[in-house]
Amino acid sequence: MNVSRVLRWSLMGAAAVVVAPVLLVAVLGAAIDAGYGRAVLVHYIAVRLGRPIEVRGPLEAHLLSLHPWLVADQVTIGNPAWTPPGTTAEIGRLSAVFKLPGFGHLGGIIALDLQAATLSLVRDATGHANWQLYDPAKRHVNKNSSIMRTVSMPNAHVVLADDQRHLQFVGTVTAADPDGPGGPQPMRIQGAGQLNGKPATFELTADPLATASHRTPYHFTFAERSGDSHIEGSGVLPQPFAFDIVDASFKATGPDLKDLFFLTGIHLIDTGEYQLTGNISRRGLHTEFHDLAATSGGSDLHGSVTVDSSSGGPHLTVDLDSKLLRLSDLGARAAGRATQPKPPLLLSDAMLSVNALRHGGAVVNFRAAELDVGHLPLHGVSAKATIDRAILMVEPFQARLLGGRLNGRLNLDARKDVPTADVDLRITDLELGQLAKKDAEHPPAEGRLQARIRVTGQGTSVHQIAASANGTVRAQLQNGAIRESFAELTGVDLRGLGLLMTKDKQDVPLRCAIANFKASGGTLSSENLIADTDSVLITADGQIHLDSEALDLTVRGHPKSLRLFRLRAPITITGVLLHPALGIQGSKSKLVIVDPGHAKDADCAGLLAQATAEEASTPAPR
Repeated sequence: MNVSRVLRWSLMGAAAVVVAPVLLVAVLGAAIDAGYGRAVLVHYIAVRLGRPIEVRGPLEAHLLSLHPWLVADQVTIGNPAWTPPGTTAEIGRLSAVFKLPGFGHLGGIIALDLQAATLSLVRDATGHANWQLYDPAKRHVNKNSSIMRTVSMPNAHVVLADDQRHLQFVGTVTAADPDGPGGPQPMRIQGAGQLNGKPATFELTADPLATASHRTPYHFTFAERSGDSHIEGSGVLPQPFAFDIVDASFKATGPDLKDLFFLTGIHLIDTGEYQLTGNISRRGLHTEFHDLAATSGGSDLHGSVTVDSSSGGPHLTVDLDSKLLRLSDLGARAAGRATQPKPPLLLSDAMLSVNALRHGGAVVNFRAAELDVGHLPLHGVSAKATIDRAILMVEPFQARLLGGRLNGRLNLDARKDVPTADVDLRITDLELGQLAKKDAEHPPAEGRLQARIRVTGQGTSVHQIAASANGTVRAQLQNGAIRESFAELTGVDLRGLGLLMTKDKQDVPLRCAIANFKASGGTLSSENLIADTDSVLITADGQIHLDSEALDLTVRGHPKSLRLFRLRAPITITGVLLHPALGIQGSKSKLVIVDPGHAKDADCAGLLAQATAEEASTPAPR
């Protein structure tokens, strides 16, 4: 008896547990359908969405249906807990149709209509956004969630502040997938407004939502335009609708690569007219740009870029190759943005992006078959660069230069308002004869040059660093040759003029040559300039102004034997590095009928030993 009583009450209790919620939902649904329980419904939806919701206007709902619906006016939706307090959306009228949970699938919204909507969208640098349905710190899989089958949002006012993608947008966006005579139409999202401070338009066309499925990939195409810059492409969501898993291809064109910032938020350098193509694969916080191919002017780049944001800030791994990269194709001058017309520069003014150096870290591996640095061809270039805490370190840097080798390192500290640079370059066995372009078979000078450039400066381009350089520049050459007519002309004598007029191309041995400069504030001042031939000792002094690249050098020739009708006048070298000009300083000239030529041989062994000792005292680039 007692057992049967316990069993009976237990079954009745269990039935009550099961039936009571059903009855409660039925009663609540009926109350809401009748216009009661408004506050309860709004609170329930707010709890489910994880954000505050306020409805100031009328609210209609019909919940006792397989597809419940509601219509609400003057709706305000606040930010979720993982973003700062604020408003995500203000909607004049919101209409939604729901699908109830069932076996094998989750419930959700299947139809949404937003009228007179204003969206205030924000995302911080760590990826926390107020438009996310779930806390990004918690992994959420939506394989069985309901797919929204129809969307309508005409002329919504949208304000976007995306610190992670560096995008700022203010404008209007329209989204719709209307049914047409032939059935479901493609999903279209169109927008226009100010993107990163410039007028821009964009359009995305995707598969119809009515036919979308979690079991098949979801395809889309896109196009963006800002001024003359344009990006277009196509892609797919392999797992609809997991937006953190994307595969796409793209093509970008425009007059200046730097303008892509106004479409993508990515800081790049100035170029001339360009074309950039590639593919992108995103897997959560890991994004890879692969099969990249860029061309501008005569330059090309190919490779891949991987972005990993799992540790907070983005970390880049870059691998690039080039057949030909000309620095003259980079920089404000190549883009036509130079503020004042200037003569062509030997040293490139292409600038690195300080913003890129200050955001996250990077490891860059670069190789080029040919790198044209201010009309100097480097071959077989390889370099590794690292960016860490706004400090760029390029080490090692290796290349072949005019038959010799170039090794160096660069340290650029961008933590300050004006970046500071430390440069150390060593040139070994450069063939002077390969500098000749007009007459390669009979160069004016030959020999293997050794040089060392050790300077500090400020700026983000080769030219800026040189224009503020402090340090030393040294070069030496032993057992070379020089055009005899030039050697004799430094003394301005009858014999030299004769050789010049007859275009004599005979060489005279060059016992040694030493060039030591001290750099201060971007000006190279000579400390020791000597070239010693068998017949003439040549000395020089003066300055090279690296900001303007102007030359101000004076050369004097001292004969070692008898000369007739010699004009003792210094030879001047003016002009700029790319286009030097020779002249005679007439104010200091003196005609000598007979010059016995008492100049002596330079102590080449001592000069070279001193240069070697000074070189050894300075650590070589690693």
